[in-house]
Formats: sequence, C-alpha cells, structure tokens
Amino acid sequence: MEAFQYTQANSVASAVATRAGQTNGATTQPGKFIAGGTTLVDLMKLNVERPPSLIDINNLPLTTVEALPNGGLKIGAMVRNSDLAHNDLVRKKYTALSQALLSGASAQLRNMATTGGNLLQRTRCYYFRDTAYTACNKRNPGSGCAALDGYNKIHAVLGTSEHCIATHPSDMAVAMTALEAVIHIQGPDGEREAPIDEFYLAPGNTPQLENVLKPGELITYVSLPPLAAGTKSYYLKLRDRASYEFALASAAVVVEADDGANGGKIRRVRIALGGVGTKPWRSREAERVLEGHAASEHAFKEAAEAALRGAKPLRDNAFKVQLSKMCLARALRNATATV
Repeated sequence: MEAFQYTQANSVASAVATRAGQTNGATTQPGKFIAGGTTLVDLMKLNVERPPSLIDINNLPLTTVEALPNGGLKIGAMVRNSDLAHNDLVRKKYTALSQALLSGASAQLRNMATTGGNLLQRTRCYYFRDTAYTACNKRNPGSGCAALDGYNKIHAVLGTSEHCIATHPSDMAVAMTALEAVIHIQGPDGEREAPIDEFYLAPGNTPQLENVLKPGELITYVSLPPLAAGTKSYYLKLRDRASYEFALASAAVVVEADDGANGGKIRRVRIALGGVGTKPWRSREAERVLEGHAASEHAFKEAAEAALRGAKPLRDNAFKVQLSKMCLARALRNATATV
C-alpha cells in the first residue's frame, strides 16, 4: 500500500467539492471516497488501487432507510448492509433485497459495508486483483485480458467482450436491478439520477469504465419503487460453499401474479441474474416469456432458456449456463409458490 493523504468530509457538498478539486487538479489519479472500505482497502493493499488521497464520508447524514410518500423506499448511501438486510420494511416488502444482502460476504463485513460501496465494488477477477499479470484491460487499458485464455471458472458468460470477461460481484445490486432501483447522485454539476440497469456499463471496448459516475460524483441514496399488493420477490444464490463466497449463479425475481400456486397468471415479472454477467444482468427476454402466462414449470424453463440464449461460455465456465438456468427456474418456483 502506498502513502496517501486523509481528509474527513462533514457534508455531501464538502465531499463533492474536495473530490472535484482533486479531479480537476494535476493529480493523474484522483482521490477516492472511503466509507466501509471493504473493497477499496483490499485493493489498496494489493496496489491495484493507489489513490493519492482518501476522503472519509462516514460522517455524512446518509444513514437512514425511509418510506417514501408514493409507497417506495429511500435508502441512504451510508446505510450498512446489515442494517438494510434487517430493516422491517425491506424484509417485508422487498424480501429479495434482504435475502441478497444476507447471502453476501460475512457478518463482520456486512456490518461495515455500505449501500453505496456495495454498488461500486470491483470485480473478483484473479487477473485484475494480481498486478503480476500485466494483461488486464480493466486495470491497464489496452494491455489485453489474461482471463480469456486463463482460468476463467468464475468469469462471465453474458455481456462479455473480447476485451473483458470479468464478473460483477454484488448480490445486492442483482436484487436492486430486479426491483428497478434508481441511483441518486450528486456531483460538481448538481444532482441527477440513473436507473440501476443504466447505471452499470458492459465492458465493450472500454472495460475500465464500469458505471456512469462522472469524476467527483457521489452516490447519495437509492430509491426503490412501490410494489403492487401481493407482489413476491425472491433471491437465490448458488456457490461453491455456503458462507463467504461469491455467486457462481444467482437470480432475483419480482413477481406479481394472480392467486393460485402453480397456475396463477403472471401479470408482471422482473428478473435479474448474478454471477454470470459483466454487470447485474436484467433479462427482459425471460420477462417477456412469462408475462401474461400461467406460472408453471414449463414456463419457468422457457424463461430460463431465453435468459441464457445469448451466453458465450469459455473453457472453464461453460457449466454456468445450465447452472444459471436451474437457478432462475428454482427462484421463480419459490417466488410463485405462495401467490
């Protein structure tokens, strides 16, 4: 880890102003905001991240979970993952989000990790995290992608490019994608918002660009839209071990259906996949297969086929295609079992 300058921000405005000043200055790599530090500090120890300064935002008043007048939910960027997972409104109305959070990391890390930090966590790609490998377009643009011909068991099969196949690691972001969250941002040019499915960027030719945040911008809160009465949500994560492990495949589903288990007509459904995409993967193809049809094993399998139709597996991760299909079908089965 390299030496860095440390400052504390006591307001969103001062945090943004400090970061914007660094970004517009002569520093080639601007400072970073730090909250829980559960990703950033790890990467600094590995010399993957080498910020010249850290701006501590732990004092910012972004720590509440509030019901919105429209029936939705407002989640401050500094809300800790444990607090969000156990919040009564989240557990009762947005069950998939609570399930996703509790399936991630460890209890100790969840006590430190924040909502904003979770959204911005970096990939677990071996080659990105090990600076001995110089071929990493995400870390060194234009250098190549060592994972393409390397050991790629954990890597993505959806949204990949010839320049990067790194998987997005967040469980929370997958659930939020299915719940159609909106990310609220403040920066030097004021406030703006981005739907979560537009917030993340597929690697394409620029894998070093992972989201739409501009220099100096800070996530301030996330809003979740209201759900119709009777809507069910579910998050399922499949992994090599039951604790402290990243997803090989996961699925978040949000289903509004008529009464009648295994036969109720699906009026509305939202589906997102994790562990298999370069970003939290919204599957509109699977949604189109299901909406307007009865909840049935046949429909679930058809939806799973549609969701993975564009997959591009490699040598070590081809198993993820079938695993993800099974994961999605099971998540749909569980979500509709009680409607």
